[in-house]
Amino acid sequence: MEAYIRFADRVSAWFGKAFAWSILVMTFGVGYEVFVRYALGAPTSWAFDISYMMYGALFMMGGAYTLSRDGHVRGDVVYRLWRPRTQAIVELVLYFLFFFPGILALIFAGWKYASRSLRYMEVSVMSPANVPIFQFKLIIVAAGILLFQQGIAQVFRCILCIRRGAWPQHESDVEELEEQLIKEHERDILHHGGEAIDIVLPAGQTRNIFHRDRPIHRDERDDGGPVERPKGPGTKGER
Repeated sequence: MEAYIRFADRVSAWFGKAFAWSILVMTFGVGYEVFVRYALGAPTSWAFDISYMMYGALFMMGGAYTLSRDGHVRGDVVYRLWRPRTQAIVELVLYFLFFFPGILALIFAGWKYASRSLRYMEVSVMSPANVPIFQFKLIIVAAGILLFQQGIAQVFRCILCIRRGAWPQHESDVEELEEQLIKEHERDILHHGGEAIDIVLPAGQTRNIFHRDRPIHRDERDDGGPVERPKGPGTKGER
């Protein structure tokens, strides 16, 4: 099971990282459209098609990669309070009850749309450029297959957690910025936790000095010398 989990994670990661380049194509298309529309007054007829095609491909093909890294949004208000074994049992049931039926429906319905689109070489109706989109309908099927094979790996993770009482470690090649900042803060605390801190008081301000065994209350200037009190009527000198 662990060998299959590693294999599925690698496959999902490869496709996810490969299609991540779609964001650059989309950025170039949108940026070029903005420039020629507002600077040159000559808008394109294909930039909108490029933007939703690239974003759709990125969204669909990145789903399995996100699942392999446990990165999907989870409503864990109650879930996080359970033991790992209880979490695994609930997830295992939900995978067979909802995940696999939904993914199988995506694959079969996607193939229906893709095959029909291929038969008449479908083009986009969103712009007059008639950009071909039949090839992008195949991404629906490919994304479903990737999610299905990654779902099997997640089921194996649930089984291993039920046996061992702890979740197998996920790959962590992507990390939230918030988690990085928390780790850096913890490292700073560990690094500086044992260092002495010098407290600088304003000149002339008194402070209490504590002996190792008992507190010794003594007035002292910031430079270490005793505070001189004025002597006069009604005051007592130091003994």
